[in-house]
Amino acid sequence: MSAHFWRVLILLAPAASLLPGQQGRIAGPVSGYVFDAARGALRPILGIPGASLLGGPVEFGLAASSVWVAPRQDAALVAGADGSLHIFRLAAGAATERAWAGRPGLPDRVAFSPSGSAAALYYAGGAVQTITGLPDAPVAAGGFSLGAARGLATRRGRPPRTVRPALAISDDGTLLVAIAAGEVRVLDAGGGNRALMEAGPHALAAFAPAGHDAAVVDADAGVVLFRDVAGAAGRQAISAPDDAIAGAAGLAFSTDGRRLFVASAQARSVAAFDLATAARGVIPCDCSPEALVAMGGLFRLNELGPAPLWLLDAAAGPGTIVFVPVEQ
Repeated sequence: MSAHFWRVLILLAPAASLLPGQQGRIAGPVSGYVFDAARGALRPILGIPGASLLGGPVEFGLAASSVWVAPRQDAALVAGADGSLHIFRLAAGAATERAWAGRPGLPDRVAFSPSGSAAALYYAGGAVQTITGLPDAPVAAGGFSLGAARGLATRRGRPPRTVRPALAISDDGTLLVAIAAGEVRVLDAGGGNRALMEAGPHALAAFAPAGHDAAVVDADAGVVLFRDVAGAAGRQAISAPDDAIAGAAGLAFSTDGRRLFVASAQARSVAAFDLATAARGVIPCDCSPEALVAMGGLFRLNELGPAPLWLLDAAAGPGTIVFVPVEQ
């Protein structure tokens, strides 16, 4: 890895040399962004997949405790250290704040829609605030209540417990899929709330881009695709449970909606399913994926730390996994 690191450094030296003294402005291509918790800063990934380095911090003009970046890397929700929540437009490494009037306080979880035009903010107690119009005209569009899902545990004879559900929101912001208390439920902006299937505690959900198809990965059910969850919600089995999807850490559609990816920490790989042909491939990784966070045509597989940052390049043929070296 050391030799590779220096090759990457040589490739990116012209861009990296422009970073000092130009905070908030990035030279060269930006593959995506990652939050550096140790520095309390959002940092760009400079270069192309396989030849990338981390850049200097993006300037927000405030101290950040956490940052969530939209899949197209054009918007960021920034949690201020003072407990405030801000929305910024991102372009070429520069951040411009956008006004919005939403629920006060910081969410426990943020889920972006596939394109990042909408977001669902989950708050302790079961309230979900939705935001539409991202990145340029964010609007607090209403929300959902997960109180019904939380009550399932009591009705089934189990003691109530605090639920931190897995969430997925559609690009138009009208549908929410929530997994909690042993069920996958779809909620709509009109107040509808119905069950799609039973699911275990570590199940995950994802919406397809620009539509109402959604997928679920579950340890017992495998990978399931629902066509039009707002309507008939026809169910299609994509994969039975097996080792390649065991310990699923992330689930996401490709940007064109033709493939479905499942990142597995246990299998140390990403499984790729072609939804038209039913073909399946497994992309191995020298890592244990922790997530599957969309970054344009890339997906980030882990958080920034002392180990390399691992990325899935979904645009490279069947897909390939590359790493971004961290500072030595």
